[in-house]
Amino acid sequence: MFTDATLIRINEGVQLHHQQGQRDAARDLFAQIWDDIGGEQGDPLHVCVLAHSMADVQDDVHQELLWDQRALAAADLLTEARVARAGVPVSVAGLYPSLYLNLGECHRKLGDLDRARECLAHARAGIGALGDDAYGRLIRGGLDRLAQQLAAE
Repeated sequence: MFTDATLIRINEGVQLHHQQGQRDAARDLFAQIWDDIGGEQGDPLHVCVLAHSMADVQDDVHQELLWDQRALAAADLLTEARVARAGVPVSVAGLYPSLYLNLGECHRKLGDLDRARECLAHARAGIGALGDDAYGRLIRGGLDRLAQQLAAE
């Protein structure tokens, strides 16, 4: 369970979007949090999680890709100590399959199938960092769907 106040706020936005269907309200909350943390200059953990979440509420795939790229860049700055201190139940390495899955999906939507396949390969290379839990199964399922979509195109 998160112990970090900013991650708790971000999770509130995720709940607004995924459980309550309030996509615009989630986007507004994420924008407020983005300002509060100082944007890309903020704590890399906050930037990573917030950008990853903000990507999910974008209407334009180009904006979605931009947010996903921000999340990936911030993940590269993370340490295991920072993630553990915040109460995040996944290792830094465990974040990458999801980040690359989302990037791959954006590239697929944009018709850049080669880049989508590269992202899929990066995600699969890191799949061993995921546990056999709900999160791991969710990401593996997403990777399987992306692979099937890419094979069909």
